[in-house]
Amino acid sequence: MPRRAWLPRILTGDDGVKAPDVTVVLQDVARYYGPIRAVDGISLQLHAGEMFGLIGHNGAGKSTLFKMMLGLVPPSRGTIEVGGAAVGTSAFRAARRRIGYLPENLALYDNLSGLETLRFFARLKGSSQDDGFALLDRLGLAHAARRPVREYSKGMRQRLGLAQALLGNPRVLFLDEPGNGLDPVALHDMHALLRERQQAGVTIVITSHILSELQERVDRLALLRHGKVQALGTVAALRGRHQLPLRLRVRIVPGTLRLIQRRLEALPEVAMYGAGPMLCLVCPPDTCMTLVGLLADCLDDLRIDEPTLEDVFFGMEATHGMD
Repeated sequence: MPRRAWLPRILTGDDGVKAPDVTVVLQDVARYYGPIRAVDGISLQLHAGEMFGLIGHNGAGKSTLFKMMLGLVPPSRGTIEVGGAAVGTSAFRAARRRIGYLPENLALYDNLSGLETLRFFARLKGSSQDDGFALLDRLGLAHAARRPVREYSKGMRQRLGLAQALLGNPRVLFLDEPGNGLDPVALHDMHALLRERQQAGVTIVITSHILSELQERVDRLALLRHGKVQALGTVAALRGRHQLPLRLRVRIVPGTLRLIQRRLEALPEVAMYGAGPMLCLVCPPDTCMTLVGLLADCLDDLRIDEPTLEDVFFGMEATHGMD
């Protein structure tokens, strides 16, 4: 039989407008280990060219979800499709050649060189062995291509792991903590490379404990808790949905501190920190413009800091209770 082509799904809404190509579909997916519900009823659709973040505390279900999407662990309930092929079917075996995966802890053979390592993984994947050196060069490892992996630093091993995930020009990338061990330059280069892949239509699913690393880069994210999706959407949407406070960092006009304190008596929901000339004012989003107008003649400088992804995460954990 001919090899099944990679087929992202094109969905059509009620208005007849085509939605973006859907490359990954999860429908009511669950995975149980005895009484433990590692993943419990997750439904998602991921699109071509999307960077999708998975965040959550340890044990939230991220790794189990990755393993199910890769076909390494069967779901206890529900269905998963990647590239139009149902995970666990014979069609998925062909589709898996167009999937790249970087686990959090990739096992490497210390006696192989970097180039030999990529050729080894290419054979396992059934992809061309000719792309190894170009990938090493793109990731800044050309100089170490023929050195044994045992001589690689942690950051070099991580870049080699990313290179193996990129073998075969995958259309979906699963990256588990890809920034581990990378210095700022290597981290910048990695994200530049991932942006290129996104622009070429690659779907990227990424986890990271460094939430600031994801904040400005993901298109959407899911926050997992106890195996369930606790929140789903863009960072901006999650900020707005949970009405987290804004921080206004201001430099005040000399001699206006007492006037500011008197005026703030009219806004008891605003908290003030500092004693001048620099102050931090914390307020609900819907109070921000009122606050700025009230103090405008007392301010020399103003900066508004929106809630970070870390603020969103810990705010939601506080709402639902920590484990």
